[in-house]
Amino acid sequence: MEVGVHITGHPALPGTETTFTENVSPHGARVLSTRRWNTNDRLTISTLTGAFRAIARVAYCQTTSESGFAVGLEFVEPSGNWVVAESHAN
Repeated sequence: MEVGVHITGHPALPGTETTFTENVSPHGARVLSTRRWNTNDRLTISTLTGAFRAIARVAYCQTTSESGFAVGLEFVEPSGNWVVAESHAN
């Protein structure tokens, strides 16, 4: 599920990055980033609407073919409503 988010807290590159998730779960998300993150970095993720905000731990950071990074996040301190629709098999 693609969700628009803001991520902040990069240790070397201050500022907020606006990006999208590639997939989400109740416990984490995979986001696209233009920045390389290190495993165990802490960042703040929030939805563009502001309905959800969390401190998250970087579980992994992989280079993508689009010259960016796919970052796996684990929510450590979630706050708000992170709605994840369950998929139903037909």
